Amino acid sequence: MRKFVLAATLALAGSVMLSACNKQDDAQQTTQQTQQVSKPTDPNDSKAWNAYLGQIVSANMKGMTADRPYAYLVPAGDDADSQAKYGRQLEAVQGVVARGVLPGNMLVFAGPSSAKTADFIAAAFKDAKPGSFKDVIVLFIGDEADKQRVTDVLTPTSANIRFVAM
Repeated sequence: MRKFVLAATLALAGSVMLSACNKQDDAQQTTQQTQQVSKPTDPNDSKAWNAYLGQIVSANMKGMTADRPYAYLVPAGDDADSQAKYGRQLEAVQGVVARGVLPGNMLVFAGPSSAKTADFIAAAFKDAKPGSFKDVIVLFIGDEADKQRVTDVLTPTSANIRFVAM
């Protein structure tokens, strides 16, 4: 009788584990499918941009020890609302840069306009102290044409600079 109970228990545990493994495989496949978001064509569709950029950020978090990255979606428009958002966001990031960021954190900068995002980074980090971002990851998602300009601005800070082409 004990052997039967033991065999039944092991069989039940095995089927539960197989079921859990199948569910994990299904979840991984679903995650992989949902991560296949293409680059949005509408620069004003922030929801689509967040989904697109989110998958890039998730793929580039290696080495980050903080709970979550700090992502900044730089607006592309020239209208008054976009300019106001850009100004508020720039002021906030300049404050972060002035105070410093703890090692292990990640700052992400991206937007529909790579050139505006590069301008944003240059303005935000223009007064950064040398070495003040040691062991901080700064991810720039943009065009290859803007990569060197961003790298030149960030290099003196000792940040771990990462670039992903859009």
